[in-house]
Amino acid sequence: IAKPSPAIASSTGLMRKTVLPLLVLLAVGSAQAASEFYCCQDPANGRRVCGDTLPEQCRGRAYRILDSGGNIVKEVGAPLTPEQKAELILENKRRKQLEDAGREQRRRDQALLDTYTTAEDIDLAQKKAEADVNLAIQATNERIATAQKKRKKFADEAEFYKKKALPPELEKDLRAIDHEIRLQQELIALKQKEFDTIKAKYDADRKRYFELTRKSPTTPPGGAVSQPR
Repeated sequence: IAKPSPAIASSTGLMRKTVLPLLVLLAVGSAQAASEFYCCQDPANGRRVCGDTLPEQCRGRAYRILDSGGNIVKEVGAPLTPEQKAELILENKRRKQLEDAGREQRRRDQALLDTYTTAEDIDLAQKKAEADVNLAIQATNERIATAQKKRKKFADEAEFYKKKALPPELEKDLRAIDHEIRLQQELIALKQKEFDTIKAKYDADRKRYFELTRKSPTTPPGGAVSQPR
């Protein structure tokens, strides 16, 4: 009988070395797969039912995956009901809103700390804001005074027409100047309200600055800038 050539013998030996480890791995994998069991409570009698594949009684129910030693490898919960799914969606939405609010608060806090180095900086910023409003009110009062002088001139001119109809142009001028004065007075009323807005803003900034730095806030500069009456 002819002996196989060295090349063939070498190839056969290589195949054996390659195939045998693969067979061992497949055998180990099969043994590991077979060593896991699926168990749950049988809804019919309350007893535990197990199998190397998921038993029919466990479908749609919570079950456990156990190893060959009876140790729990994994617990699988029962599928959620439509109501539970809806509640989970709402809970995830609420959690996202809280996370978004937290991120926004952190952004605001960092902006606050970047804006104010000390609590005194808050006082100075409030004073400046109130001073700006006072300047705007002063400028508006000056415009009202100018408009009232102009109106007096028109009113004096209208004295000549007490028993006559006012000329259309003069009547138009009086209506326009009265409208301008009303607008400026409304603007002053709005500006006066800004003092409350400014105070609320800087009081909140001062309080939050104290919370973030644990430093005692300075006394608010209330009345430091006089407000026109």
